[in-house]
Parts: sequence; structure tokens; C-alpha cells
Amino acid sequence: MISDRMDINRVLMEMRSIKSQTEVFKPNAPADTVQGKRPLESLNAAKETPAFGDLLSQAVNKVNDLQKSSNELATQYQQGVEGVDITDVMIASQKASVSFQSMLQVRNKVVEAYRDVMNMPV
Repeated sequence: MISDRMDINRVLMEMRSIKSQTEVFKPNAPADTVQGKRPLESLNAAKETPAFGDLLSQAVNKVNDLQKSSNELATQYQQGVEGVDITDVMIASQKASVSFQSMLQVRNKVVEAYRDVMNMPV
């Protein structure tokens, strides 16, 4: 009973963490909440925005890392390593799946935008 409660708390903590990470990208987010900085600091941070290619590369690497960690966890569970719970394996698998599907949709949108630009009359 107590271990079930700890699993639920761990899942809730992960969900809150993901929510706090995505709040930065909300269009109506106040400037003082962007990455926990004051308004002037967030304006200076906007000048140091990385290139789109760098962001895309980082996202692909993150998806790859999630896939690898999910596979490692599944392998450990199959081998009977102590401390590896099926809930952890399933959560890691779902994270990897959702991140891969998201990356696939981003790729599709980029390809679609590229085709639209290439088909524009000059």
C-alpha cells in the first residue's frame, strides 16, 4: 500500500516537472516567469536565442536519449534486476513513445513548410 502511494507521488512529481517545463512556451506567459528570471533578464536572454537547427538537434538527441533509457530499463526488467519496477518501465516507454511521435509531427510540419516555400511563385 505504501509503495503504491510512492509510485503515485513519483508520477505526480514527474507530471508537475513536465508542466513547469512547458509553461515557458505559453504565449501569454508573463515575462517575469520565463525561466524564473526578472523582466530585464528575460529580455537579455531573448537576444541569446539558439538557432532553429540547434534546437532541432537538441530535441532529436533528447528523443534518442529517452529511447535508449527506455530500452535499458526494459532490458533490466526482463533480466530481473532488483529495483526496476514495471511502472517505471511503462512510464519510460510511454515517454519515449510520446516524444518520438511529437518529433515525427514536428518533422512533418517542417517538411510541409519546406514544400510550401519551394512551391511559392517567384
